[in-house]
Amino acid sequence: MEQDIYLQLREQLDQYGVGYPTTKSGVEIKILKKLFSEEEARMFLNLSLMGEPPDSIAKRLNKDVQEVASLLDHMANKGLLFRLRKKDKVLYAAIPFVIGIYEFQVGSMDKELAELMEQYLDEGFAEQMAKQTPPLRPIAVKRSVPVAWNVAPYEDAIEMIKSQKEIAVANCICRLERKLVGEWCGKPLEVCLSFGPEARYYVDSGMARWITQEEAFNIMDECEKAGLVPQPTSCQNPVAICNCCGDCCGVLRSLKKHPRPAEIVLSNYFAEVDPEACTGCETCLERCQMDAITIDMEGVASVNRDRCIGCGLCVTTCPGEAITLKPKPKRREPPIKYKDAVVKMAKERGKDLIPISFKKTS
Repeated sequence: MEQDIYLQLREQLDQYGVGYPTTKSGVEIKILKKLFSEEEARMFLNLSLMGEPPDSIAKRLNKDVQEVASLLDHMANKGLLFRLRKKDKVLYAAIPFVIGIYEFQVGSMDKELAELMEQYLDEGFAEQMAKQTPPLRPIAVKRSVPVAWNVAPYEDAIEMIKSQKEIAVANCICRLERKLVGEWCGKPLEVCLSFGPEARYYVDSGMARWITQEEAFNIMDECEKAGLVPQPTSCQNPVAICNCCGDCCGVLRSLKKHPRPAEIVLSNYFAEVDPEACTGCETCLERCQMDAITIDMEGVASVNRDRCIGCGLCVTTCPGEAITLKPKPKRREPPIKYKDAVVKMAKERGKDLIPISFKKTS
């Protein structure tokens, strides 16, 4: 007997990036059934992680090209795969669940899906993300880094934005999810930036809007004031920058459950308090998204370096300038491209990811 198509789909998604783990309740299958029809699930199983034109896919499946192209386009509009338009060609590719299918539900997330995702995060997905390199990496907010430092471009959100010609902004899927279940932190929603082909796909599918570099800079300023952690994708040439909080973001919520988040993230900084300059105002307590700061009996703040992810949010609002960022003695460099990061995350879980692979299903 053929294995259930949704079980096959779960297994396929578990090969990619941070994976798609099983749970005792089977909520992960409920999510797939809500998102994919059986026909769409079968099509996904026959897609490669490398983009292909519809005629190549149709030939492999021995199906009509127009029929296949129509289904692929429909799935792309639903956020179930990636569509890349290159001049006169359109390419389609399979994508991980995170970052990928989940984020691409920003235009269609409803209360039912939000509740299922909250259940999935609690029952297994958060634990799995906290065991490996996360798909996003925290970087220091611009104003927290001393001007004299020679900061690498991949550590600087402003430099990342300056290098981009195509920039789009979308609502934060995590904050939208939390809003639907009545747990929204109240922080800004339209703060997730995407670049290049990713941006084109977002806009083309009606999930985002085009913005200028100047508008992107303003969004980053707004996010810093709101206490959001800038998190580009875990590579040197990011496809997106999310602006995250520990109340809503799936990645940060997963990290908060870990006793030593600093060991997992690809961050090269930590915060340090000058006890002589600290006034005990407690401003930093609210700004810290990892619960890394405590105030002692004398009213002096201290940073738990095992929990600090080096975002610098505590630095920029300290009235006594008692907190500074310090570079870690050993730098950690992220992969160059995001596809390399996806392979790295899969290998950390023991998955021998082959970029050009697919399952044939009838």
